[in-house]
Amino acid sequence: MQKIGIICEYNPFHNGHIYHLNKIKEMYPDSLIILVMSSSFTERGEISILNKWEKTDIALNYGVDLVVELPFIYATQSSDIFSKGAIAILKELKVDTIVFGSESNDANKLKMLADIALNNKDYDKIVKSYLDKGENYPTSLSLALKDITNQEITLPNDLLGLSYTKEIIKQKANIEIVTIKRTNDYHSLNLNNDIASATAIRKNLHNPDIVKYVPKETYHYLQNKKDNNNYFNFLKYKILTEQEGISKYQTVDEGLHNRILKFIDEVNTIDELILKIKTKRYTYNKLQRMATHILCGLTKEEACHLTLKYIRVLGFNNQGKKYLNSIKKELKIPIITNYEKKYAELLKLETKVDKLYALIMEEDNSYKRKPISKN
Repeated sequence: MQKIGIICEYNPFHNGHIYHLNKIKEMYPDSLIILVMSSSFTERGEISILNKWEKTDIALNYGVDLVVELPFIYATQSSDIFSKGAIAILKELKVDTIVFGSESNDANKLKMLADIALNNKDYDKIVKSYLDKGENYPTSLSLALKDITNQEITLPNDLLGLSYTKEIIKQKANIEIVTIKRTNDYHSLNLNNDIASATAIRKNLHNPDIVKYVPKETYHYLQNKKDNNNYFNFLKYKILTEQEGISKYQTVDEGLHNRILKFIDEVNTIDELILKIKTKRYTYNKLQRMATHILCGLTKEEACHLTLKYIRVLGFNNQGKKYLNSIKKELKIPIITNYEKKYAELLKLETKVDKLYALIMEEDNSYKRKPISKN
């Protein structure tokens, strides 16, 4: 039986994700599908519009066998760190194939570019030269690869796929890379195709037309959601009370805290703050991640400790549970299915983030909840 890995955010789960899962089942009919999922906050630094349990419930309904959580310390950082955590989990769970969406749909190209990025002696120097000119990191990476290979990689899913591929090589994971052609623009705000992007769905949350683009389970959960934009008030309060102290948080690069403090009194939304402090060097997503790190109190010191210490299970069906039990004794780190006192220290950051998420979204705190089990 083939073990297929998916790395996702499902913010929210939509028709494109159903297409992805159905293609996997078509390609690998006798397989086990393992999902590594960011939970309360995402790689772009956004609050997940659905909570981790709602996303897990939907995923299990659509054929995923096992859902595990990508810890906050990985889930809200750059694509390379995001990928480092996700691939480490898939490797530990003995996945043999990863399947992801790609604009180019060219796994060989991604492997070639990953090898260049990891092994070409000039690559890091060229990236640094572009950074020194004020380019942001994704642009510098793309320009360096173009200089060396005359091939560009600029689209979001390909960039993320490149990060996955680099981590598979670095971690010496025995995982095959398989791509599925991306059917729509990741950032498109249009609701005019059968499949709309998660970005478009989030932007049109209160538009009744979104019922066409998400399964009934997602639509049901979305109807009960309040606008989460009020989280900026929590962030603003923290910045105003900590002042210079915010420089200790992850992604608050040197000099950024001064720009934040300069403009914080003038703004009332996260968009306004980011647009005030943004420069060519910093992408919108990087600054949004920075805001999330301040909000949740992720320090630079904490972010240095990037060793996978546990795997937390969010849900499974019978096949997923059986597989988990079959490999549990072979794993080098604990599998956490219940919140127990002995795991309190391991889950300290995740517990804090879960509590804050519940406060912002005005939901019951569910950090001690047991995994969802389906037949």
